[in-house]
Amino acid sequence: MRALLDACVLYPTVLREMLVGAADLGFYEPLWSERILEEWARATRKLGPVEEVYARAEIAALKAAHPGASVARREGLEARLHLPDENDIHVLAAAIAGGADAIITLNRADFPRGILTAEGIERRDPDGFLWELWSHHPAEIAALAEDVRARAEAARGAPQPLRALLKRADLPRLGKALAG
Repeated sequence: MRALLDACVLYPTVLREMLVGAADLGFYEPLWSERILEEWARATRKLGPVEEVYARAEIAALKAAHPGASVARREGLEARLHLPDENDIHVLAAAIAGGADAIITLNRADFPRGILTAEGIERRDPDGFLWELWSHHPAEIAALAEDVRARAEAARGAPQPLRALLKRADLPRLGKALAG
């Protein structure tokens, strides 16, 4: 499965680490565009210039780890597409150009299922997507979540209970499954 990751699922660290970690395990092939990665970097500016520097370093590492994930812009494709928010058309265009089966996004309203289905693409929320991966690969996803939890705990210098951490990362269903 090929899944395009929208900027809104790359920007929060825990969410990104879970999604990219699942790709690193070989459970799906991640895709993105340079514009999506740039949106992620720009979104960190509100936290300060140092955060943007960190984001750009993480983007460079991500691109090195997944050299085939970046989708080139296809001329003329965006002109034929329509979405409720025209600023998201580039995401759909990248998904089409990359041969994605799905767009992983938290932005339900701007990616209507009918429009995506007509393009052969499914809209997936990250919680349901990761929960489904967990249902097929429980030990591997549990180990990934524990690794992400340990990194969050080290970064924050305080205990990070897994279920609460995943809930804050918009992964409540996965958090409940892993806590149960």
